[in-house]
Amino acid sequence: MEPTRPIPEYVPGHGLLVDRVVVVTAAAGMGIGAAVARKAVEEGATVVVSDVHERRLAESAEALAEISGVRPLSRVCDVRDEDQVTGLLDAAVAEHGRIDVLVNNAGLGGDTRLVDMADEEWDRVLGISLTGTMRCTRAAMRIMGGQGHGVIVNNSSVLGWRAQIGQSHYAAAKAGVMALTRCAAMEGVDLGVRVNCVAPSLATHPFLAKTSSEELLAELASREAFGRGAEPWEVANVVVFLASDYSSYLTGEVVSVSSQRA
Repeated sequence: MEPTRPIPEYVPGHGLLVDRVVVVTAAAGMGIGAAVARKAVEEGATVVVSDVHERRLAESAEALAEISGVRPLSRVCDVRDEDQVTGLLDAAVAEHGRIDVLVNNAGLGGDTRLVDMADEEWDRVLGISLTGTMRCTRAAMRIMGGQGHGVIVNNSSVLGWRAQIGQSHYAAAKAGVMALTRCAAMEGVDLGVRVNCVAPSLATHPFLAKTSSEELLAELASREAFGRGAEPWEVANVVVFLASDYSSYLTGEVVSVSSQRA
């Protein structure tokens, strides 16, 4: 087992998203979505946040207001519901006039071997993680195409490439997100829309305990070269890069956020 490397100091904002309107799905709680929303605010963006959990979403909006001094537009959204997805993006345009960036963070995992998996569990994971990402991407591309510009950043996983027991549904969904990203990116060129994707290996936050055992999380952390999982804000830094003009020549790319050896 590799020794644990220390967590680096938090990186302050550098104005990478000044005057951008950024919509982040599944932004409540303490995971990647919340970290992305915070980083976007710190980088100067006007943020719109959504989540399926109304109470946690309100708490996240309050936390962002403490940083920026302005409470962001927040809207409950289940990405499995077309009307809710359309309502979220339409509300963002009505409030701010446009959408510059969409971060598709909504996803659901699990830990069930295929022989024990019910159709309902497969459908739920694929419905949120893959079809939900498609639904939000489709709606955003329609809006961004009319604007003539926009950036979409999807959240996948290294399990889209790698095999792990108990992850057939999640891995299939995340591999699908990678393929969706590549194809949508090619269609987005003529619309002025870039589409890229991050693929984290392990981002450590409290909600992981709901879908994975402590033993499994410890084992996964031990596989990382740094001996630990990423902090959610370390993944958010890469999302901000992909959302910014610093990645202007990138589209259809999947960026691994991982310290695992090949």
